[in-house]
Amino acid sequence: MPKIEISEVAKRKGSGYPPPFDAVCAARVRQRLGDAGGLTDFGVNLMRLPPGNWSSQRHWHSHEDEFLYVLEGELTLIEDDGETVLAAGDCAAFPKGSGNGHHMVNRASMTAVYLEVGTRSPADITICSDIDMMSTNADGRFVHKDGTPYFKPSS
Repeated sequence: MPKIEISEVAKRKGSGYPPPFDAVCAARVRQRLGDAGGLTDFGVNLMRLPPGNWSSQRHWHSHEDEFLYVLEGELTLIEDDGETVLAAGDCAAFPKGSGNGHHMVNRASMTAVYLEVGTRSPADITICSDIDMMSTNADGRFVHKDGTPYFKPSS
């Protein structure tokens, strides 16, 4: 059945970033609606971003287009050229290969809810703009820009 029961889609809190880069995204919650519906050419995520949290590290994609649509609340979009406030009903698009790093920060007092849509190119490399980090869709690992891997602390 094509209807996706959102309440039954797993919620993933936080990010896969290595420490200390994960802290600013620790409370974000993602539901992978595209995966739940069996989509393979593009992803659709329902994101909940509490006040004070970041959507991600500021980044851009080599081979993936990205789009977001704000459903509730307010987000501050931060990119190379500055900041733009996005409210419910606003959207933004990020073409692949632009080199213009972006992310959202919730500076408001309520949780923001938005849809995040992106292509799933196996060749994609995600490059972080402000820190020495990148990752590839081929293996999903976060590495330094010279390719040296990050290591998670041992438990």
